[in-house]
Amino acid sequence: MRGPELRLDLGRTGTEAVTTPALPAFARGLCDDAAIFPPGLAPLSEAVPAHVRHVGSPYAELVGPLVVSAASLEELAGLVPVEDGHQLDLAVTLPEGPSGLPEVLGAVSALPVRLRALEVAVPAPMTAAALVEALDAAGVDETVEVFVEVPRDERRPEIIAALPDTRYRAKFRTGGVKAELYPDEAELATAIEAVVAAGVPYKATAGLHHAIRNTDPETGFEQHGFLNLLLATDAALRGADTDELVRLLADRDGAAIAARVAALPEERVLATRAAFRSFGTCSISDPLTELIALGLLPESVSPTYERTV
Repeated sequence: MRGPELRLDLGRTGTEAVTTPALPAFARGLCDDAAIFPPGLAPLSEAVPAHVRHVGSPYAELVGPLVVSAASLEELAGLVPVEDGHQLDLAVTLPEGPSGLPEVLGAVSALPVRLRALEVAVPAPMTAAALVEALDAAGVDETVEVFVEVPRDERRPEIIAALPDTRYRAKFRTGGVKAELYPDEAELATAIEAVVAAGVPYKATAGLHHAIRNTDPETGFEQHGFLNLLLATDAALRGADTDELVRLLADRDGAAIAARVAALPEERVLATRAAFRSFGTCSISDPLTELIALGLLPESVSPTYERTV
């Protein structure tokens, strides 16, 4: 699963350029940078330069776009372009639904950024047909991924069923700041099973603070692990039943999970990541550190790695 090596200039002299191994395919673009969202709540003025550091680091391949809310675009306008002319890749969330798309697209087009994704909520009582009609009418460029935040109510099957004949993808919330915002293993397994069966790629957001299923020691919340989701998606693609997906999502054996991820054949990794696009995290350093500790990423991509040149 290891790729070729990359040469990265760390801003020093040419003789001090270092060679860093490319990240394995399962990790590339896995972590969207949602630093401004709970529980991190980083100020945008700090999140932007931090994101620039991430995408200029040896672990840059791990990092997806910077996720910002529609409401933060006005503030973002005062923070770009960033030093050295780096163009930010953005994902913009629309928690009020698709009605705000024209304003968001207009605001983004005026900024020196590259829009990579839109994450659109489905307000009650909007139906699946009305949602697709509103998204189609917005005329979003085909290069931009559009994720529909599938609600956890009776509309979920209808909305998932409406997506396969469209360009739109699914987004699932896997946690939050309250215990009831975390779907249990059965609910999440059913959601993964449904989108995989429908051929609809998905991303996850909120609550995926760790690689492995765990109980948060401070809140007592039962938190899903992002590697558990990866393996559950792989299993769903291979036709596993709901019970098997539940078991994979509930697994807390970090060493065993890491070994299974490392052993995945390349073609299964690529198929899994085509289905499970990414997850939003308020801390890029946490998944990075845990993946290194599990032996799935090389020590050389750690920010604290001592390089000799």
